[in-house]
Amino acid sequence: MTSGAVTAGDTGARLRAAARGRGRRFWLVIGGVVVAVLGALLGVAFGSVPVPYGDTITIVADKLLGTHLSTADPSTAAIVWELRVPRVLLAMTVGAGLAVAGATFQGLLRNPLADPYVLGTASGAALGAAIGLLLPIHALFLGFGLANVLAFVGAVVSITVVYRLARVTGLAPLTGLLLTGYAVASLLAAGLTMAMYLSGAALREIFNYILGSFEQASWERLAGAVPVVLVGSILIGSRARTLNGLLLGEQAAAHLGVNVERERPLLLGLASLVTAAAVTVSGLIGFVGLVVPHIVRLLTGPNARAVIPISALWGANLLVYSDLAARVFGDIPVGVVTALIGAPFFLALLRRARTGYEL
Repeated sequence: MTSGAVTAGDTGARLRAAARGRGRRFWLVIGGVVVAVLGALLGVAFGSVPVPYGDTITIVADKLLGTHLSTADPSTAAIVWELRVPRVLLAMTVGAGLAVAGATFQGLLRNPLADPYVLGTASGAALGAAIGLLLPIHALFLGFGLANVLAFVGAVVSITVVYRLARVTGLAPLTGLLLTGYAVASLLAAGLTMAMYLSGAALREIFNYILGSFEQASWERLAGAVPVVLVGSILIGSRARTLNGLLLGEQAAAHLGVNVERERPLLLGLASLVTAAAVTVSGLIGFVGLVVPHIVRLLTGPNARAVIPISALWGANLLVYSDLAARVFGDIPVGVVTALIGAPFFLALLRRARTGYEL
């Protein structure tokens, strides 16, 4: 009788917890959409030339719908449509991509402190960008300079090298991956230091890339980043069941029918590709991919079906508002703002989280 009562009580507790989780997910989505719309409006209207909210809305409506509602002058319309709208959309794209990549790495590595740069992606991108800035080549292709192209190549090459080296270490797969990533990242960081030492007048540009910025946002760069981030994120989201299985461990995932040997490198590749596309257009922006998925997981539970899309939404929001704050304080690098927001907030979360919390 007692055992049956305990079982019924446990079942009721689980049902109540599931209901709370669904409620939290619902409000996180609704609140995230509202916050995103407000952030987009503020991001487009605010700047060195303030644009009234009414004009902002009518200018965007005219461009999207072909109407003639706006009474703003052509220069104001150009500022809104050519400069600010792509900047806001690019910030959203990068924020969503970094958050999705962070959620993927945290689930895949079963480590809540993993971020999109954990396997040397950032170091490879930074070194590639530094080399591109040092070379006397200034051609543009689809809005991308040599530094952007080499940043993407560096990020992809670094994760490829890490994965191939990790396979021959003889260590456990995740241990070998993390240790190899640390070693390769250290080597690439040494190369970046040498590039900065030799950079001369290009040192400021290298620093701007390392700290992250959306000053060079354009429709061309947006068009280059969105397909990779969007497709990569959708493919990751479609493998939510695989991520859920891997959270239980590789043996448990295999018993659940997950092809670990195929899915693990595939998820690593997709998350790294999304990260590479993001850092190519924005530079290195920290804490978005670390803090956002962690908070979402604390609020909604570990189910990747919820964590992936909600992380994307709030990652986009965090970066839009961080970029807005960066502009308020004189166009400082957005990476500085995310660090100032993310580091104390994350430390506070760790302090308040219950002992023994796991993914």
